[in-house]
Amino acid sequence: MKVTPMPMPIPIRIIIAALFVMFGLGPAYAADPLVRVLIFTGQNNHDWSATTPKLKAILESTGRFSVDVTEHPEQCDASTFAKYDVILSNWNTFGQPAVANWPLAMRAAFLDFVRNGKGFVSVHAGSSSFYDWPEYQQLVGGAWKIGQTGHGPQHEFTVKIVAKNHPITRGLSDFVTTDELWHRTALQTNIEILATAFSAPEWKGTGDNEPVAFTTKSGEGRSFNLLLGHDRHAMDAKGFQLLLCRGTEWAATGKVTADKE
Repeated sequence: MKVTPMPMPIPIRIIIAALFVMFGLGPAYAADPLVRVLIFTGQNNHDWSATTPKLKAILESTGRFSVDVTEHPEQCDASTFAKYDVILSNWNTFGQPAVANWPLAMRAAFLDFVRNGKGFVSVHAGSSSFYDWPEYQQLVGGAWKIGQTGHGPQHEFTVKIVAKNHPITRGLSDFVTTDELWHRTALQTNIEILATAFSAPEWKGTGDNEPVAFTTKSGEGRSFNLLLGHDRHAMDAKGFQLLLCRGTEWAATGKVTADKE
């Protein structure tokens, strides 16, 4: 299994984090140990080759995360997962379920990883996999459902923060983004909705009060699902980046140490 690390020396990390805080370029984080992230990628019905480096760069720019990438999640096992605090999925089986299914032992190790206190994050269609695997569906909390879920063209809309006291969204403001907005997402009953989206009147019918960020719990672990981020340009939105970074830290640790937007 190929995992590609890009370590950042500690002194440089501290300098970069200080510069981001000084000039207001990113969230300010406490000097806690780095959160270790493994991104699943290499298969997706979206442009994973462009969005995966973007996700990695956003996380590492805060100085809070150390990020590795694998294009073969099916080759991971318990010893692989033991190196990380959170797994982020930019990978799915949508439209190609037999390309790289996960072996049973890997599935068990993945569920144990989360249930024993670690985290899982999925971005946009990163949750749209394994529709015949109930434990996975409960963990991700929501995914695209053929014949039910849809979306209009990418357009500008407002994301409303509805969970004012959750660690991920506490202190965050509503924001405007240009992205793909899903409507009628297949949601599980165990989710806590953090943010919803409202289309402008001309886009009525493509999404109104639609959940775009939500969490679930599994055993001692946590999952964060962010349905925004259709492409790398949508990931430029400050609101997307705040939700991504804060949600990833919360999934990994159960807390958020950023002290401002």
